[in-house]
Amino acid sequence: MPDNLAICSEYSGTIARERDTSRIVVLVGFKRQGNLGLGYLASTLRARGYTVEILDFEDPFEEILAAIQRADPVLVGFSLIFQFYIFRFEHMMRRLREQGCSAHFTMGGHFPSLSHEHTLKLAPQLDSVVRFEGELTLLELVDCLSTGRDWRSIQGIAFRAGEAVVATPLRALIHDLDELPYPDRTIQPHQVLGRPVMQMLASRGCARTCSFCSIHMFYRSAPGKVVRTRKPAEIAREMKFLHEERGISLFLFQDDDFPVFGPVWHRWTREFVSELYRLDLPGHILWKINARADAIDPVLFAEMRDAGLYLVYMGLESGSEEGLITLHKSLTVEQNLRAVDTLKELGILFDFGFMLLDPSSTFASILENVAFLRRIVGDGYMAAEFCRMIPYDGTPIKDQLARQGRLRGDVCNPDYEFPDPRIYDFYIAVNELLNITGWIHGLKALSPQLKYVWSEFAVIERLFPSMPALETYKNTLRRITKASNEVLFEVVEDLVYAFLEERKAKYTRRELREKCGLFVNTLVEARNAYVEKNRMHFLRELGIEEPQAVA
Repeated sequence: MPDNLAICSEYSGTIARERDTSRIVVLVGFKRQGNLGLGYLASTLRARGYTVEILDFEDPFEEILAAIQRADPVLVGFSLIFQFYIFRFEHMMRRLREQGCSAHFTMGGHFPSLSHEHTLKLAPQLDSVVRFEGELTLLELVDCLSTGRDWRSIQGIAFRAGEAVVATPLRALIHDLDELPYPDRTIQPHQVLGRPVMQMLASRGCARTCSFCSIHMFYRSAPGKVVRTRKPAEIAREMKFLHEERGISLFLFQDDDFPVFGPVWHRWTREFVSELYRLDLPGHILWKINARADAIDPVLFAEMRDAGLYLVYMGLESGSEEGLITLHKSLTVEQNLRAVDTLKELGILFDFGFMLLDPSSTFASILENVAFLRRIVGDGYMAAEFCRMIPYDGTPIKDQLARQGRLRGDVCNPDYEFPDPRIYDFYIAVNELLNITGWIHGLKALSPQLKYVWSEFAVIERLFPSMPALETYKNTLRRITKASNEVLFEVVEDLVYAFLEERKAKYTRRELREKCGLFVNTLVEARNAYVEKNRMHFLRELGIEEPQAVA
């Protein structure tokens, strides 16, 4: 009989199953700012007696190898967040095998779940793929491996059988999310001006059907209720625990679509707000959510703001009616504008996703998109940022592009043809111009730094209300953001007309690099000057008597 034999009762029912918890389980994935997916997997295994070690995929390979060799795990699980990293994961697995690692290799995530055959082909070192929600499937897989039982018949996996790929019947989605233990949070939380930040989850699933998004396909493929919410009291209790035990003041809800749309979820949200008040959390914590524009109700969001909501991320995606139809957003431009105006009137900071280009793009729609961006952030309320729609595996729009013969590229560089071939040349030009000059992409780029400083300002405004000269500082940030946004809009508009008029673009890389650098320097100087000038105020608000640097 194996050591540490255990009999378990599963979340979905009472099932007696033996397990040997003497061997370690290793999970590998991105840990930057936390990883709730890995956290829930680890806590589920630990609740059943297993020792779990979580490794950061971005650590040097030698460190990962040494940790796995020390652990001698029964299983190594790889969490693939973005399909673009599949070859980097494959390279790591190949090197681990070459160094003698014989543990069972499995992988989970959206891409492996929706494209399991492709994943097993691209990563031949894998023994299996855990499909869709993985807590119970991974637990059963480890149980079988630890006791030497056959694992190939369990639900929710895929594996090779000779030249063929076998996918077992899918496991149902977890019905009651509150039966899961709190996720592993062994990481050191990052801080905003001394206030620790932590990720949270209130629900799983998305009821919407955007054509470019794999999330709703992920939750619709397995049996079970697509959207499940936790009990408001349980969420508030977890927040209270984290606030008291770890000093967490900022909570970032990672729900794909926070439950605020429609009467049922209005009641749920109001119950959640009531629980926050019952536990005396408003005034001590702030929280951020993801929501759609058609869910921004002024009365409800005013109540949420008063209970600590300080930031809303919206996937606006397009300022063109045709673009919204192509992306199957089931929204109108007017609804997007109304949502932005509502949040501004309520004094709630917003961030947004936006696709300047999609498969239906024309030069006219690009100009519509720029006009839309100028309308919502031309006042400097938030930094402008945009990208191009990417046809991810498992999405309806990828299948549509394939049927139309417009799909190009590979798994790491999925691409497509535009109706007007000049649009692709425009995309290359604007992408190179803005990337090379450091405007949008990258942690040190201008737009991400502006967004961070605005988020930081919102924290100051709500949790450090006694800070002097807040309005002056806000106006300074507004001027910098407004000016930088306008240059960005002019660059895109000028490039559109340069293609239409067959002339050279007005802005050169050198000129834009200089402008971008000037905006970054001005922003950093203004931010650092304000924080340094009010350093003692921050320390007093934080209850720190000894003079220390504010992170």
